[in-house]
Amino acid sequence: MAGNTEDIPGSPLPPGSQRQPPHFLKDVVFHGKFKLLNSLSPEENTRCQHGLYFQDGERRVDYVLTFHVKKPSSGRAHRQSSRFTDNALARSLRRGPRPRSASAPGRTPPAPGDPEAGGPLENSHADYQEDDKRFRREEFENNLRDMGLELEKDEDTKTPGVGFVKIHAPWNVLCREAEFMKLKMPTKKMYEVKKSSSVLEKIGTLITKASEPLHPHVEESRPPHVKHLSYTFSREKQHLFDLSDKDSFFDSKTRSSIVFEILKRTKCTKAKYSMGITSLLGRGVYTAAYPLHDGDIDGENVEPNDRKLLYEEWASYSVFYKYQPIGLVRKYFGEKIGLYFAWLGLYTQMLIPASVVGVIVFLYGCATVDDNIPSMEICQPKNNITMCPLCDQVCSFWQLQTACGTARASHLFDNPATVFFSIFMALWAAMFMEHWKRRQMRLNYEWDLTGFEEEEDHPRAEYEFRVMQKSLRKEHKSSQKKPTEQAEEPPNKWRQTVQTAMAGFKLTEKEKLTCRDRIPAYMANIVMMLLMIGVTFAIVFGVILYRISTKAALSMSSNPVTRSNVKLTVKTTAAIINLVVILILDEVYAAVARWLTVLEVPKTDKSFEERLIFKTFILKFVNAFTPIIYIAFFRGRLVGRPGSYLYVFESYRMEECAHGGCLMELCIQLSITMLGKQLIQNNLFEIGIPKLKKLIRYIKSKRGAFQEEEREKKLQRCETDHFLEPFAGLTPEYMEMIIQFGFVTLFVASFPLAPLFALLNNIIEIRLDAKKFVAELRRPVAARAKDIGIWYNLLRGVAKVAVIINAFVISFTSDFIPRLVYQYMYSPDGTMHGFVNHTLSYFNVSDFQEGKEPMDPLYLGYAVEICRYKDYRDPPWSATPYEISKEFWAVLAVRLAFVIVFQNVVMLMSDIVDWLIPDIPKDISIQIHKEKLIMVELFMKEEQGKMQVLENMTPACGKDNSTSHNHSPVPRPRSIPHISTFQRMGGAVALLRHTPIRPVAETKGTHRWLVARWDAARVSQHQTLHAESVYLLV
Repeated sequence: MAGNTEDIPGSPLPPGSQRQPPHFLKDVVFHGKFKLLNSLSPEENTRCQHGLYFQDGERRVDYVLTFHVKKPSSGRAHRQSSRFTDNALARSLRRGPRPRSASAPGRTPPAPGDPEAGGPLENSHADYQEDDKRFRREEFENNLRDMGLELEKDEDTKTPGVGFVKIHAPWNVLCREAEFMKLKMPTKKMYEVKKSSSVLEKIGTLITKASEPLHPHVEESRPPHVKHLSYTFSREKQHLFDLSDKDSFFDSKTRSSIVFEILKRTKCTKAKYSMGITSLLGRGVYTAAYPLHDGDIDGENVEPNDRKLLYEEWASYSVFYKYQPIGLVRKYFGEKIGLYFAWLGLYTQMLIPASVVGVIVFLYGCATVDDNIPSMEICQPKNNITMCPLCDQVCSFWQLQTACGTARASHLFDNPATVFFSIFMALWAAMFMEHWKRRQMRLNYEWDLTGFEEEEDHPRAEYEFRVMQKSLRKEHKSSQKKPTEQAEEPPNKWRQTVQTAMAGFKLTEKEKLTCRDRIPAYMANIVMMLLMIGVTFAIVFGVILYRISTKAALSMSSNPVTRSNVKLTVKTTAAIINLVVILILDEVYAAVARWLTVLEVPKTDKSFEERLIFKTFILKFVNAFTPIIYIAFFRGRLVGRPGSYLYVFESYRMEECAHGGCLMELCIQLSITMLGKQLIQNNLFEIGIPKLKKLIRYIKSKRGAFQEEEREKKLQRCETDHFLEPFAGLTPEYMEMIIQFGFVTLFVASFPLAPLFALLNNIIEIRLDAKKFVAELRRPVAARAKDIGIWYNLLRGVAKVAVIINAFVISFTSDFIPRLVYQYMYSPDGTMHGFVNHTLSYFNVSDFQEGKEPMDPLYLGYAVEICRYKDYRDPPWSATPYEISKEFWAVLAVRLAFVIVFQNVVMLMSDIVDWLIPDIPKDISIQIHKEKLIMVELFMKEEQGKMQVLENMTPACGKDNSTSHNHSPVPRPRSIPHISTFQRMGGAVALLRHTPIRPVAETKGTHRWLVARWDAARVSQHQTLHAESVYLLV
């Protein structure tokens, strides 16, 4: 790997590694060791060329920072190159952790107008910015070296304008950070995972054997019968862990997460305020930061790696019928992403029974459509019921039998089986939530997350910046209040500089953003959220006006085919317009939600993510379901009656449902919106946009002037990953599934095929997301998590709301309650015969107001005196003509009673299911308890071994002590401490427990004690103790 490479080790190599990395510049230039250039083995050369290792072929690249490399001008380039060469030479000679150019305390970037900076005057500001970024990079990288990391810089790559800083974490840094992060690692101790002999377990074993072909060909796909006992890593307890292969003890996922933790903790302090990696990325000091993928997924002579295995056994569409290798996904991407795909897989599995039941309900409607008495009465030509005009003047009389097709189609979704399906889906949602809690606990046990507790994250860079601004404002106000004191004190520039640089550490500790500081942001959030919801309502109202006006225009068409298909044309086009608007507003609302969350300045990344998720969910939920809620609950409610229709803006009559009810229109709207969002937004956008962005970045990188043969050369791993799309988080993935969960549960009474469409989409979605994570995205930083966070609360909320909405859909949108009331209260023979006539009211044509009668009263070929319309109103010959009848109030009372009963019964059944199913599987709770017992037994044996060693050595020590006291007695101090534990960084050092130690020297406040060090490894081999003198402050 040729190029301008800078390799500065920040700490020695691991103790287990015998070969030290060759220092190329010093050895080649001054000692003439040209053989070192060819000293790498073929395997190391391959590693080096692929970019997975440093130039020495031994140290693995754990993380990569990229930055912009600007091609310098002639005079300036010469000065900069010579200066960089001198610095590199000095660093090579000194082999120190800090380069001289960056460690000088008084060094500052040149002024923007400094003629010594070189270059034309118009570019001086740009040159100043580049210098400032370079100085910040040098300071940050020096701080990383102080933290123990090893860096290698590569500016001469095949990607013009991009430089790479490769980061390696040595063994001692990994151990230190693993102890700080409380990582659980497998110990040498293993125990058998016993299966219970119950009937259910035997049935589960048979099912597992039968589903053997469905398991992927990876080791993690089957539950192990033997498990390593895991324990929080500690440098004092290193003997508990298997450290025979230190290179593989911490896998690549863990190493990158450790380096990322150090990056978040490291700050630049020489600026006006402290800057972390997030601020450096935001200000363009670094352009990207990411861990590397393990290797390639295709091509000739590709070495086996986890990424290639995931691509073949998980991200391929040919294995869509197999289970996901969740263990391997977690091993490669971390627990947070592993939990997402585990949840998505369980959700997809649970959709199978829901889809089967939904298809059965739909087939039941198809089978009973010919036996449905109301639809038969509507389609019967002998009835010859004349219906009133649907609008004034323009519309004419029509016959009820023309609505035969709509009535028969409505029965497919509006039948008694839909009530059962609504209850089933409510219980299904409760079963799904409980099943996921059990699955989550099982994964926590398998992934050693049972004792994991999320600690408070580091403050975000934006939060620290706002706190810094607040602190500086307070300091400025306090300085203005004491002008006389400042006038007497002479100015000290150095002191001001130090105070400004340290403000980020001292002032921000005392200050924090309060609710008072966030009041403007909260007000902006409330106003903008209401405004966005108002925009959604306005667009829905605009679509309503479109339907009304288009229907009126097409009704006046001279083409009979157009007039006969008016309803279908208007419904379909309006649903497509709604879909397009929803897709556009989804992107707008996502950007608005992020902007509003940034205004709030949350303290941590977790708080930022939760607030962003909540806002995005509210806006997208309202955007997706407002048109559906209008059709289900508001359309056709306020329409008036013939001769007195209700108009909007005195020109547009309010919409009315078809005679078969609004359920059919609701089904059309649901199907188009659901299928459109899944096919266009979830699949097409996810495939097309990342590929398009990757192509644009690749084209831009080709604009540099380099040879064609270099273009064809294989890029390094860091360069290949640079062209991939950055990982943007799991929020979009979860959000689309939560919205889909709403489609499946909220209005399932009107669309029983929704679970089937969701199942088919998710089968593709799993493999599509898998391919995107493996091949299209940069490798995300592994994040630990024991649950799916706020998404579980949103799922529970949607499931609870679904019960209420389905109760209202069955009660008010469908004709289930009117049919029930008629059959048991008004039917003469207890059947549905006469139901259609019961739901139609009478209207006398002579009661039309002037100017509202139809223009063509003889449209049907005969004069009409009495017409019918769908409503519960008194006839014109009654004492109160056209008033609401008592049947209406009876139906309304039953509807409200049904809502109350349905809601309480279904929620009670859901709570019973929640109570009956334990959150933690019994076998998992037994294994967790067993792990604790084994851990206690292990430490008790270790303690007994220590005490036995002490007992064996006590007689000899006592004999020596008695002899020394006989010859030269030493005065006993006032208090002799009993030292129980002592730790020393970098080694397994422990003091003998509860052993009196005699002082050998005493100074002011300090006693020097002669103590014995117990070396665990040497005690086990030679049964000897080694003594040394240490200082202890007492």
